Formats: sequence, structure tokens, C-alpha cells
Amino acid sequence: MSTDPSRLEHRLEHCLERRGAQRFEMHLPLAIHFDGRTVPGFTQDLSGRGIFFYADAVLPEGAVVELTFTMPSEITLGESMPVRCRGRVLRASAPQASHFQASQRNGIAVQLDSYQYLPANEPTAQFVRVSAANAAGATSGPLPR
Repeated sequence: MSTDPSRLEHRLEHCLERRGAQRFEMHLPLAIHFDGRTVPGFTQDLSGRGIFFYADAVLPEGAVVELTFTMPSEITLGESMPVRCRGRVLRASAPQASHFQASQRNGIAVQLDSYQYLPANEPTAQFVRVSAANAAGATSGPLPR
């Protein structure tokens, strides 16, 4: 089922205003689909117009991507729902040096153009679980369905 992006954006803006923030800081696993391949990543923050995430992939500015993840109930104002978003890469940053050896991921900002809710029984992707406490660190196995 396809959803008007402005409706979801309105929901996000409403929720954002209520919380007094411009974006949601959420560490969610996601699948990044581009150039015929899929790679795992995890979000840093999410808003009605965009998303910032980390992935091992290098994505050029302007690249068109599809992102698949479960939109949490804090944003949908209802149940958590699997969603597929289409957008384009606005910028990407190289990994920063840190004391975490596993943090060699690129930070990627994507402007979202459309959202599509997926059936609850359709697997969103085969991604890995990422610990929010160690979001820049290692992964820990597949998500349960």
C-alpha cells in the first residue's frame, strides 16, 4: 500500500513538534538497495524529509536508493510498520577515526522522496541487528521475524 509522503511527513512533523525536536535519534537496522545490490546499515536519525545512516557501502552524491526498515510506533503514531522509502543521497562522509575498530562505516544523508508501507508479513530485508549502545560497533546476528 502506497502512502502520500506529505501525510507521513505531517505525522512526523506533528510528533516532532510535540517532542520539541527536529528529528528522531533512532538506531534502527535498515537495508540499503542500490545498483542491484543490498547492503545492511543502521540509522542515526530520521525525520519526515530525510534520514542519516551508516553503512559499509560508498554511495555517490545524487545516487538513488531504496531503504527498507521498520518504522517505529513513535513515528507512525500507531503500530510499528515495515516501510520502503525511496530517495537520493545528499552527502556522504568517510569513516572517522575513533577508538572503535569496527566503526569503519560511511555516514550517508538521504533526502526521502516517497514512502510505501509494506505488508506486516513481508520480510523487510535480511539485515543484521545493531546494538544502539554500540551503534558504531559490531553487528549481532539476524533480526527475528
